Amino acid sequence: MAVVQAYETTQGKRYRVRYRTPDNRQTDKRGFRTKREAQRFANTVEVAKLRGEYANPADARRTVAALGQAWLQRQKGHLKPSGYAVMETAWRVRVNPRWGHIALGDIKPTAVQAWMAELGQGAEDIKAIRPATVKRAHYVLSRILADAVVDNLIPKNPAAGLNLPKTSRKTPVYLNHQQVGALANASGENEPLVLMLAYTGLRWGEAVGLRVGDLDLLRKRALVHENAVQSGNSIHVGTPKAHKQRSVPLPKFLVPLLARQCEGKQRTALLFGDGGHLRRPHTVSGWFAKAVSTANVPRVTPHDLRHTAASLAVSAGANAKALQRMLGHASAAMTLDLYADLFDDDLEAVATALDRARSAANQETLSNS
Repeated sequence: MAVVQAYETTQGKRYRVRYRTPDNRQTDKRGFRTKREAQRFANTVEVAKLRGEYANPADARRTVAALGQAWLQRQKGHLKPSGYAVMETAWRVRVNPRWGHIALGDIKPTAVQAWMAELGQGAEDIKAIRPATVKRAHYVLSRILADAVVDNLIPKNPAAGLNLPKTSRKTPVYLNHQQVGALANASGENEPLVLMLAYTGLRWGEAVGLRVGDLDLLRKRALVHENAVQSGNSIHVGTPKAHKQRSVPLPKFLVPLLARQCEGKQRTALLFGDGGHLRRPHTVSGWFAKAVSTANVPRVTPHDLRHTAASLAVSAGANAKALQRMLGHASAAMTLDLYADLFDDDLEAVATALDRARSAANQETLSNS
């Protein structure tokens, strides 16, 4: 049990609490001005020990930087290189400069909340950043502190339960068939790639990761099992998102175009690009941006062609489940959340069908009367 003892100082009587840590080491905390204050601390120590939540005050003096690099290293075990790069950047650019030198026990929830506000609104020496970037920086700090709680370095996470900035999803841009055709024509030798993106919904990395042997042109299918993601100047080849391979249907008009792409290549050769994975074109000066300008279509990115594929598929009669399988989403619910606006006509069709059913029922009633 913790024991409260009085002692004399030049400033007068003070109290200290002597107690044993969970590993049976004798320690104490001194400097309490009143016995009640010391007893309150002693009680919290004993309760924390009973609950398994005891945190040694000495451990709370460790800095965030002392834990940050180790936390990052652990992320390599389950994050893909591109995901790890995002977390590393948030730590290096946002979290470490502000919190790296701060002791774990000195971090207050209000200070973390103020930091997020500074990032989002911009302070004198900080340029305002997007809400999604603020949330990512908070996530990194919060996870580091959560691990500190698990290891009983601090009793609770001061970054948990805070108000996070609201993020809004970019409104998808959908091209129609004529616009896709104009964009593909303006893309020159990359025409087959543009059509592949716009009519299959493949992600950029999935498309440039396709190999000749992944195509079954007789069945009009493409097997997606690799994803070539560009992170900085490096290309990392791994599994598709959610680590699931899928078979994607190929429209008939694509078959001869893809057949020409396969000519003279081994089955293990990349379908698009010669010798190496195609890099994502520059957003301003790359071939895709120039093709968008030449074709005079709405401003889109290669990823926006994935949205276009969804739109064209739905307008051709695809349901949510079929679209989910084509796009490789985890569930049809996710597909509906992303593309609910594309299924507005389905709602009208339901109303029309109900109206016809009611009319037919009424007509049958009149006939039987």
